[in-house]
Amino acid sequence: MNIFKQIYCRTFQMAFRIMLPFLPYREPTILKTNNDVVNTLSEQNKTKVFFVTDKNIRGLGLTKALEDNLTKNNINVTVFDEVMPNPTVSAVENAYAKYLENNCDSIIALGGGSVIDLAKTVGARVSHPNKSVNKMKGLLKLTKALPLFIAIPTTAGTGSETTLAAVITDDKTHHKYAINSFPLIPHYALLDYNLTLGLNKRITSTTGLDALTHAIEAYIGRSTTKLTRQASLDAIKLIYENLEEVCLNPQNKDARFNMLKASYLAGVAFTRSYVGYVHAVAHTLGGKYGVAHGFANAVILPVVLKKYGESAYDKLFEIAKHLNLTDDCDTPATGAYKVIAWIENLNKKFEIPETIKELKEEDIEELSILADKEGNPLYPVPRLMNAKELQEIYKELLEK
Repeated sequence: MNIFKQIYCRTFQMAFRIMLPFLPYREPTILKTNNDVVNTLSEQNKTKVFFVTDKNIRGLGLTKALEDNLTKNNINVTVFDEVMPNPTVSAVENAYAKYLENNCDSIIALGGGSVIDLAKTVGARVSHPNKSVNKMKGLLKLTKALPLFIAIPTTAGTGSETTLAAVITDDKTHHKYAINSFPLIPHYALLDYNLTLGLNKRITSTTGLDALTHAIEAYIGRSTTKLTRQASLDAIKLIYENLEEVCLNPQNKDARFNMLKASYLAGVAFTRSYVGYVHAVAHTLGGKYGVAHGFANAVILPVVLKKYGESAYDKLFEIAKHLNLTDDCDTPATGAYKVIAWIENLNKKFEIPETIKELKEEDIEELSILADKEGNPLYPVPRLMNAKELQEIYKELLEK
């Protein structure tokens, strides 16, 4: 990256770091039970809930107890269960139309990151009816509060229940982009490990590695605070201690809860300190080919950490020490590579490949330009890279 662009990026990032204490970050109020959800809605005189989920979750019966509880307490429920992975602009518009048609006054999102992201964006359309979804793209484009919003995650990975971000795909251009604005932070979050007990190993592992990516990228970036550093380290430690266990013993309730907690803490960290090029690259793969976000992050994370090189050694070394991976002979470099080796070993155990089979060489230039636009100047990465340098990451992801 040329020196002038470097100066621009670092100046932009420094300005945001200085502003961090003054920005309206908040955390959602944590609810413990379905009854808490019902009571919260009743106390605020909400009687027409827009319930966002997907057909698989609803088909498994995971929404039934809450739907029945809401109906029993005279709260009308309008269900939108047509959410697909990598939610699109058109899906948001379909859901928004249904919200208006049924005169809803509040939103519940029960599902993974895609469900919560779509529901957030529907809320944004409600509060900003004259602003299209594409016009919300980027940073701080939303100024008005969303309808009362309760997020209930069914995967331990995205942290979307605590973040100011929603990721949407433009169906026309296949470009996947983030909407980052404070009103998108849910008002309430219900962390119920029971909803995650039925997850298979594939979803459990890739969503867990998604949370790990959030925590590591937030920690090694250059816009951290005492709060985000501690939240990141706590999340990484919980994942280190629980992810393999929950994959081997999926009914382990303590491990399931700890993974939900890790995902939440990682969300707290990255919503303030941002992510890095792992996400920039993963978003392009999701938009272009529909590659699942957690899976993409898992494949890309060790590649990008190696590309950062010595610029990330010190902080990765701190992570290694926090996980007790080091000994007295370790240097920052050897400690950093112990963390990377741990991640690579997790990927092998979970049968996650080293490449993205959908990636085509002829698309790399286009994808790297999109990743450059997303990552620079916003993401306070350890080492800045331009589109040409990002191409090297994509080339390593090609099937050999």
